[in-house]
Amino acid sequence: MSELVYDPWSPDFVADPYPVFERLRAERPVFFDEATGQWVISRYEDVNALLRDRRLGRTYLHIASHEEFGQAPEADFLKPFWDLVRAGMLDLEPPDHTRLRRLVSKAFTTRMVEELRPTIQRLAGELAGALADKGGGDLLAEVAEPLPVNVIAEMLGVPVEERHLLRPWSADICGMYELNPPEEVQHTAVRAALEFSDYLRDLARTRRNEPRDDLISALAQVMDDGDRLTEDELIGTCVLLLNAGHEATVNATGNSWWALFRNPEELARLRADASLVPTAVEELLRYDTPAPMFERWVLEDITVGGVDIPRGAEVALQFASANRDPEVFAEPDRLDLSREPNPHITFGLGIHYCLGAPLARIELAESFAAVLRAAPDLRLSTEPKWKPGFVLRGLEALYVER
Repeated sequence: MSELVYDPWSPDFVADPYPVFERLRAERPVFFDEATGQWVISRYEDVNALLRDRRLGRTYLHIASHEEFGQAPEADFLKPFWDLVRAGMLDLEPPDHTRLRRLVSKAFTTRMVEELRPTIQRLAGELAGALADKGGGDLLAEVAEPLPVNVIAEMLGVPVEERHLLRPWSADICGMYELNPPEEVQHTAVRAALEFSDYLRDLARTRRNEPRDDLISALAQVMDDGDRLTEDELIGTCVLLLNAGHEATVNATGNSWWALFRNPEELARLRADASLVPTAVEELLRYDTPAPMFERWVLEDITVGGVDIPRGAEVALQFASANRDPEVFAEPDRLDLSREPNPHITFGLGIHYCLGAPLARIELAESFAAVLRAAPDLRLSTEPKWKPGFVLRGLEALYVER
């Protein structure tokens, strides 16, 4: 049997990690990877449990300094980046996470998300129609990317003429989430963090004085109600909503269409029966997970699958592997657009469950429906290539034609 190689930097692994995951679940479901310095966890049962386990956290800074936790201090030049990221709830733990999520939930309501549906339908229809009218193009650049960034911008209240700024900032900041990013990527992320923070600070102060019907105005009012949402937290929240709600949704759209083109019988089912769209969205999110790995810090000694993992370690929870675990999903490597039940963990679990999951589901459903209506004969024109990153895994482009 060939050597089992887990290499998240390998183009071959990024293109198809699932054979490696299959062997990991069977042979080494919990192991320490020297190259990444992480404990790699690949079975659904373990990933599911650890996402809910409060002995792990997104950060350790609420209980210890870097030095006290056995970690090297961060470079001084990265401070603007970490100040921005740590002002958002994703990299916070209770009690700060609890307080911030509660406050943001006051503004980012189910009603607000549902009220965006007509806007999402209109934007998706316009983008899909334009792609169909010209006979094809890059589905990523022409549909998948502009839809979520415009939806998030609409929700936040970013003026139309300034929305072109958001996508580059988001991409540059998200470069820092890959494993061991090069120093050039780190400097780029810092620059984007500074520019994005300055922009949002000015916009938030304007909306605080002249509120409109948008999320930044609503969050600015939460700042004023004596419930302790700070300006930095408002800015960190807005950046998180854009980054998490945009990058992953773009990748989910591209990965899903590539999966459909590779499974023509399922694509034909979807074209013939639009009522499949809701379950298709869930299955496509499971089948090729757009954010395949999330990291956690071990705050207290734990034992996983009979393996002891010490305090101070970092674990790499393999969502994509868990979503293909045969102990939970029958025939996990088969795309089944009517699969039910489908307990995938693409949006996470526990206190860090994705706040934007309802919005992502609406965007994906309306995007698929719009493309299917506008171009039911759409086909792949060039086999796509994967971007080099694994933590945010997606295609460089997806060229299609009619």
